[in-house]
Amino acid sequence: MPVPMNSPIEPELHTNNPASGIADPVVLLENISVRYRAPQQRLGTFKEYAIRRLLRRVQFGDFYALRDLNLEVGMGEVFGIVGRNGAGKSTLLKVISRVLVPTRGRVWVKGRVSPLLELGAGFHPELTGRENVFLNGTLLGHSAHTIEQHLEEILEFAEIGAFIDAPLRTYSSGMVGRLGFAVATTWIPEILIIDEVLSVGDEAFRAKCEARMQRFQSSGTTIFLVTHTMQTIEKLCSRAAWLEHGSFRALGDVPDVVSAYRAGLRK
Repeated sequence: MPVPMNSPIEPELHTNNPASGIADPVVLLENISVRYRAPQQRLGTFKEYAIRRLLRRVQFGDFYALRDLNLEVGMGEVFGIVGRNGAGKSTLLKVISRVLVPTRGRVWVKGRVSPLLELGAGFHPELTGRENVFLNGTLLGHSAHTIEQHLEEILEFAEIGAFIDAPLRTYSSGMVGRLGFAVATTWIPEILIIDEVLSVGDEAFRAKCEARMQRFQSSGTTIFLVTHTMQTIEKLCSRAAWLEHGSFRALGDVPDVVSAYRAGLRK
């Protein structure tokens, strides 16, 4: 696997807003790049890699997952991110979530982030659904007492039924996605990050999720939404960005970005 190349970056700030063109910004990225070092030749096994590395016969090249991105997002925005698989969308969300430190650039985030970056993130497959609710809720910064107070609300929204006391490894991907979304959104987050989680639910559950996100938006929550479903972007988002090979190809109003993206897919 590629290994991130570490280099000093400016410390993250959480007070004093930086100069920004958007009223009340909550996320500001300045010249963000994420660079990896990857072997240039194909190595079939770890043993082969280790031998070549010891003999200094492994040649590395630089790979940019993100390159010189600048982005400002304000309070209460629902910001959509579109792009092909491997374009850098998940990497960008990890930078905003502060899960991944960029190689270069400055990240400024105001508020607590509730990330849904991938199915099963923050869950343990051998624990029951109920136990994973407490585990995931704790990772999001909530006390066991607070989680207990909201447990019935979480279970009702997730629609897991009797499976709530079964090991998570017995769940379908849709059940895991529903449970993760229910835990992350039971409390109104300041910044909510959703990476393709809605795609695993059925139509009725997606409608519930969209209604909850619209309620959050009216409460001032900022939402980052990654999805391959353009109808969802068009319905929920106020602005969007098209990410391609780690760079923004389009950024701005939803109709313009979606149109540019669809045109790019046809080439």
